[in-house]
Amino acid sequence: MKVLFIAPRYTGGIGGHAARIARKLNEHGFDVKLMHAPHIPIRNLKNPSFALLSTLKASIDRQHYDIVHAFNVPSTFAMRAVKAKKKVLSIHGVYAEQVGKIHSTTTKKIVDIAEPNILRWPDKITTDSKAVQKAYKEKLGFDLEYLPAPLDTSLFNDIPDVPKIGNQVVYVGRDSLEKGIDILRSIESRIKGKVVYCTNVSWKEAMMTLRASDLLVVPSRMESIPQVIKEAYYFRVPVVATNVGGIPEIITHNVTGILIPPNEPKKLADAINEILENKEFAKKLSDVGYEYLMKNFTCDVLMPKYINFYENLLKN
Repeated sequence: MKVLFIAPRYTGGIGGHAARIARKLNEHGFDVKLMHAPHIPIRNLKNPSFALLSTLKASIDRQHYDIVHAFNVPSTFAMRAVKAKKKVLSIHGVYAEQVGKIHSTTTKKIVDIAEPNILRWPDKITTDSKAVQKAYKEKLGFDLEYLPAPLDTSLFNDIPDVPKIGNQVVYVGRDSLEKGIDILRSIESRIKGKVVYCTNVSWKEAMMTLRASDLLVVPSRMESIPQVIKEAYYFRVPVVATNVGGIPEIITHNVTGILIPPNEPKKLADAINEILENKEFAKKLSDVGYEYLMKNFTCDVLMPKYINFYENLLKN
């Protein structure tokens, strides 16, 4: 099966997910190609420039594909121009809400108007979160297929077994408002440990820091399902996160982690200190989280669902 993936980049959240799925599909006999297109590295121009330049590249591509799979809304313009039997879009998060947090009100209004039309272009839309699935059904009437994002545990073979750094708290993600990093920074003096920020480092460096830490903090104001929570589960690092978006789908409060409301600095500090001070509780959370991950989110468990998804799509 010949498949083209399109994403603004192949690192980070949904782009990293695309790269992982492409690699595993190729291992299963698929022929998956990644489209790379440039963009203007200015915040308000990144997505529009990528949409334009990737569409130009797609328009001159003479290849014919069985499936073209776009990751995130800016990729749909190129997806539409590609010659393919079937077209797929993956959305991780409610796009208009994300734009509203990151960009201007005017930009959000444009997206609110355009998004319902754009979402009619693909034959199928998928998401990694039931919360996102529900939001698009209720808001716009679109039926999204739920395909959880798998964790490729083989990648961790390259992460050295680094020693723990006592009472180290780690944040892994973008330095942006929707991620709530400002809230974590505001409570550093109240945390009974050292906070380390992995905002602009390689994945390997971030994973080494995560593995050496006693706690992962995800203070987001909005999310789909952060892959770093699954990575923390793998390293048996307990997690404190906000109960936004799809996070409650993979964290059960006081079972696999601690959930708190967003924008609550005191509750965030209290939850962090509770885990740092109660090692027995921390170990219980991390052990259950690891077992939950291995039963539900590894490539061994989830890749058959992706293969069936593509095969069934071509049959219809």
